[in-house]
Amino acid sequence: MLNNRILAVFKREVKERVISKGFIFMTILLPVFMFGIIGIQVLLMKEGSTKYNIIIISESQELTKKLENEFKNTDAVKDSTLRPSFDTMSQEDFKNFLRSKKQEILDEKITGVFYIPNSALKDKKVEYYSKTPQNRRLSELLNRPINKVLIDTYFSNRALSIEELNFARQGIDVTGFKVSKDEGFAEAGYGSLILTYLFTFLLYMSLLMMGQMIMQSVIEEKSSRIVEVILSSVSSKELMIGKILGSGVTGLLQMAIWLSPVIMVASTTWFVLPPEVSISLSTFQIVYFLLNFFLGLVIFLGLFATVGAIFDNPQDAQSGLWPVMLLIIIPFFIAFSMIENPNSVIAKISSFVPFANIIVMPARMTIAEVPVWELLTSLVISVLTLLAIFPLAGKIYRIGILRTGKKPKWSEVIKWLKYKY
Repeated sequence: MLNNRILAVFKREVKERVISKGFIFMTILLPVFMFGIIGIQVLLMKEGSTKYNIIIISESQELTKKLENEFKNTDAVKDSTLRPSFDTMSQEDFKNFLRSKKQEILDEKITGVFYIPNSALKDKKVEYYSKTPQNRRLSELLNRPINKVLIDTYFSNRALSIEELNFARQGIDVTGFKVSKDEGFAEAGYGSLILTYLFTFLLYMSLLMMGQMIMQSVIEEKSSRIVEVILSSVSSKELMIGKILGSGVTGLLQMAIWLSPVIMVASTTWFVLPPEVSISLSTFQIVYFLLNFFLGLVIFLGLFATVGAIFDNPQDAQSGLWPVMLLIIIPFFIAFSMIENPNSVIAKISSFVPFANIIVMPARMTIAEVPVWELLTSLVISVLTLLAIFPLAGKIYRIGILRTGKKPKWSEVIKWLKYKY
């Protein structure tokens, strides 16, 4: 039970962390970092388009003329991103031409050469010669107009109208509707995928970051012998509980700050998002996510604090940290795999497996309809995991926090669990 000594440690921990520069820095930096990465990606994509000098050669004069006319209307040509030139020649002449242009291609004076034989009207197989032939950005710019010309030419003598050709070229436009027990049928855009990415990434980052912080704090107190002074006033159990609860509340506050913009976007009319990216987030989901996060954070803080108590320095602690890290990393990848297959059996099972459920269940909750009893069962599993882990972690912490010198073997650490206290 909580007592004055635990509360004193709790207040000290919260005060040190909340007003610390690291807490303020990370609370502000992470959202900036996330949006910054997206901005840099967009910038790189734009910068990466630069100027492409492309030679497009076909075996037919008619095909060359159609390609030239089609490319005149493409946006990439209009903004000078794509600079195509056109020619007509046989396959034998093309081979000779290619050999003459080899050095210019290697020097990147010519980005690449496309050759479209007459057979492409039947099998759509074209050849591309370049120093970097796997340029996805360039493929996106060229594939559509070339494919359009091939389709138009193929069907030109088959009595199809332009409208019919345009319809044949279009892909299907699927509108998804989420079927839920309470809301019935509601159009589902990309909002659920955004929430899945967001929840999974925030859980992953926060668990690792807060875990590393408490481990570092325990190691510093142990190596500087400050812990010996602290233990003269409180027991090791009270110290551990106070530190973990203090760090847990700090992490919960930080998570609430990170989620506040998302909650504002989802629950107010101040921000109007397109229907395809609208975010649907209920009060129950927010409360569940924060409660699940707090339970998971306390569990992992206990594990990280235990690792910190075993070792005298961060270098040695890395050897004991990997098993704990895997308990976060593996569920992280499972949660991301649900974006491809939300009904994955592995994902469903993992949402009830101790440790994994902390990350997997919130991701599953945002992307699929999960019964309330499953969500509550996951929370109960987290509580039971907490009750099972803490007595064991407490024993290791009690002995390890005062032990210095030689790095202990794992067989020795296991023996600590047999001691009574």
